[in-house]
Amino acid sequence: GDKETAEKKFKDISEAYEVLSDKQKRQIYDQFGEEGLKGGVPPGGGGAGGFPGGGFPGGGGTTFTFTSGGPGGGFGGFHPSNPEDIFEQLFGGGLGGLSSMGGGRGHGAQFMDVDGGMGGMGGFGFGGGNGTSVRSRRPQEITRPLACTLEELYNGCTKKLKVTRRIRDATGNINPSEKVLQVNVKPGWKAGTKIRFNKEGDDIGHGAQDIVFVIEEKPHPLFKRNGDDLKVNMTLTLDEALCGFKKPLQLLSGKSIFVSNSNSVVEPGQTSRMLNYGMPNSKNPGQKGTLIITYDVKFPTTLSLSQKEKIHEALSE
Repeated sequence: GDKETAEKKFKDISEAYEVLSDKQKRQIYDQFGEEGLKGGVPPGGGGAGGFPGGGFPGGGGTTFTFTSGGPGGGFGGFHPSNPEDIFEQLFGGGLGGLSSMGGGRGHGAQFMDVDGGMGGMGGFGFGGGNGTSVRSRRPQEITRPLACTLEELYNGCTKKLKVTRRIRDATGNINPSEKVLQVNVKPGWKAGTKIRFNKEGDDIGHGAQDIVFVIEEKPHPLFKRNGDDLKVNMTLTLDEALCGFKKPLQLLSGKSIFVSNSNSVVEPGQTSRMLNYGMPNSKNPGQKGTLIITYDVKFPTTLSLSQKEKIHEALSE
């Protein structure tokens, strides 16, 4: 069954590591091939005799055979120079990952995130030894959006986020663990700004993941951001556009200012620019962008005859 196949695979891999990590045994293999490991080393070959019993010492007679490729997943021209290569070849289309198995041959070799088949199981390791990693792959980071209002990005704020992560314990069970992460949003941060928390994500056997929060800007009902500049529309009546106005405008800081004009006629689409009233610069918060005000002039939909006469009289002078 699958269990027997997996157990045999582990046994074979373990013995391969034993042979290939032993300088003397590896020298025999490099010089005489697999026949040398079976006990067929010519007399005096490499200063070492063969292994009796047709196999590896303590290996129960199991022997690795490396053949050219073809259907069935052979190892075409396999000549490993170090123990890592054999596992790279073995797992190239094989194990997809299996939870850690204790009671192995005691080599302490750990292998994580091996791609491929055998039912798509997770990373795995052999018990015993000191758990030294032979080959591992950095786990993929977790990316999550962090939505902020324009006021929060203008003034800065602190956001506390409760994260539930999965952690594999010593018995192999995966348990949830909650933690609160704090993000200090700085004034002037833009959409796309990334905040990384190293090793605060899932840790299910192949290293803890990083969590990366990416700032997203919520739409604002009044202001629009363009870099460090802010844009806002202000609607004027025809009377205000022609005769002048003084109108309050509440800023993102919460303070209000008055925008006024009494010296000229304001045309539809005309703009005013107020320096240092825009968004803070994240690298230099004391420096702000420009507030750009665009005026919309609201024309009356109907006029009485009397109003028309008065306007005509005023504009004809």
